[in-house]
Amino acid sequence: MDRIPSVDLKDFISDDPKRKEKFIKEIGKAYEDIGFVALKGHFLDDELVDSLYSEVKNFFELPLKTKEDYEIPGIGGQRGYVSFGKESAKGKKEGDLKEFWHFGQYVDDDAERRKEYPENVEVKELPAFNKVGKQTYQMLEKTAKYVLRALALHLNLEETYFDNYIHNGNSILRPIHYPPITEEPKNAVRAAAHGDINLITLLMGAQGRGLQVQKHDGEWIDAIAEPDEVMINVGDMLSRHTNNKLKSTIHRVINPPRELWGTSRYSIPFFMHPVSEMKLDVLESCIDANNPKKYDNITAGNFLNERLIELGLVKK
Repeated sequence: MDRIPSVDLKDFISDDPKRKEKFIKEIGKAYEDIGFVALKGHFLDDELVDSLYSEVKNFFELPLKTKEDYEIPGIGGQRGYVSFGKESAKGKKEGDLKEFWHFGQYVDDDAERRKEYPENVEVKELPAFNKVGKQTYQMLEKTAKYVLRALALHLNLEETYFDNYIHNGNSILRPIHYPPITEEPKNAVRAAAHGDINLITLLMGAQGRGLQVQKHDGEWIDAIAEPDEVMINVGDMLSRHTNNKLKSTIHRVINPPRELWGTSRYSIPFFMHPVSEMKLDVLESCIDANNPKKYDNITAGNFLNERLIELGLVKK
């Protein structure tokens, strides 16, 4: 497989059982083989996407001092601004060549759950920034819900198995800015090779070269989506829950050729997380004589905290 498979969510949400089954088979096979798909038919419209990129660029063009006012101490970077070079991949000491922002969950029907999460941070200099961020968050969350419904059916679970786990889940929308490279990076890349922590990741902005996925034989391939596609990959939580039946694939964002060092790159992943108490215990249906249970039992909240410590975002 030398390219990322493409699927169309409209097949799944159609009233045609054959189209729905086709989507389930295609996405299930892709996630067992390489862990990535390019998805058409999502719930983002062009106008919303254009507005989001405009607002994101406006934010990252603010003076550094202004941006740093939105870097909130003591919350592990889970809301607001995270400055350049703060995050590093697991096992890597060099910080990634990026700065980013975090929008988090919008809880409006559960007072106890709302207390669990930090508040979203309002950018007073940009009146539309938070409104557009919230709309995008909710459309990507809706898209992710249907993808997980298809995967539940692929795993012989009830279709809405994941619904209650992701409702008010600890999901994050992360607009990332990779600034122009001004000097030879010392062992640093825009995003070092890593696997994602969460259930699934929906990535906007993978239209240009940069994102690469590692196949099982170790070869790296470019992951480039069409303008109307969102790249979606399996995260470590879902891989663990399915005993590696669905693959959380290592990926990276490489530095551009030297002639393009002077350009910025933007990408906007949505990390779909469940509620913290979801048990990631290996599903019984994914264990057999050839595939014994590979992982100890753990909750999503404890797994996330372990990984945030490894990434340098939370202190022990």
